[in-house]
Amino acid sequence: MLTLVLGGARSGKSEVAERLAGEGPVTYVATGRATDEDMTARIEAHRTRRPKEWPTREPEHNELAAVLTEVRGKALLDSLTTWVAAANDFAVDADALCAALRKRDGDTVVVSDEVGLGVHPPTEVGNRFRDALGLLNQQVAAVADDVLLVVAGRTLRLT
Repeated sequence: MLTLVLGGARSGKSEVAERLAGEGPVTYVATGRATDEDMTARIEAHRTRRPKEWPTREPEHNELAAVLTEVRGKALLDSLTTWVAAANDFAVDADALCAALRKRDGDTVVVSDEVGLGVHPPTEVGNRFRDALGLLNQQVAAVADDVLLVVAGRTLRLT
């Protein structure tokens, strides 16, 4: 089962994804890196909240699809947003990611920001990021079994 969990910043999407991943062993695949104090604090909050027995993988940018393919059992990928943001010119291999997600042998929960509902970015780079992430979200949603939107900690199933 592949579930995509979308939501805005601080919407509660990661917490929803962690609950969906459930009990037992879950491999947490983290794409975010501590680049400043805010991101360091956010990463630490995620580490503190999730069960200590969940192993964490932090693949290099170009290794994400390969890591998802080799991880056995349940996996939680958090997040596509930071993966796209770290890519040179926001260019990611969406086809390889979607193929890896389809091939997985265990349940997978993927987290991503829904940036298309926010304020129109005032810069060209902001527009390119919004567009790149929006297109990737559409591609992952197309192969997902379930897509959820989290707003203020509440979950809506998208059909």
